[in-house]
Amino acid sequence: MTLLLDTHVLLWWLADDPRLTPAMRTAIADPSTAVMVSAASAWEVAIKAAVGKLTMPDGLRQELEQHGFDELPITVEDGLTAGALPRHHGDPFDRVLIAQAARRRLTVVTADRRFADYDVLTLS
Repeated sequence: MTLLLDTHVLLWWLADDPRLTPAMRTAIADPSTAVMVSAASAWEVAIKAAVGKLTMPDGLRQELEQHGFDELPITVEDGLTAGALPRHHGDPFDRVLIAQAARRRLTVVTADRRFADYDVLTLS
């Protein structure tokens, strides 16, 4: 199984936040599981930090490497797929994650129930 972390789950993991469910913790910590972080999440964190909505984690790239998370770039095809998705979810960053997960058959780790409106596997 390959996981794709939703942005809030990534931040919760890095902060050891109690909102992470036991299922999330177990799956992310499993050494046999590949864990991916989308460029969309880095972009979202950077934008929210720039407008004061959150504090950017120091050394985000190094933290991703330290935890063994793989980067997932955004391709043109991801963008086209995200744009063509039904409008169940309005957040453009989440729409990119949904498109990436659908195209690659990744399991999205998220607490966002709106992901269930799409044909993607989720873990919450």
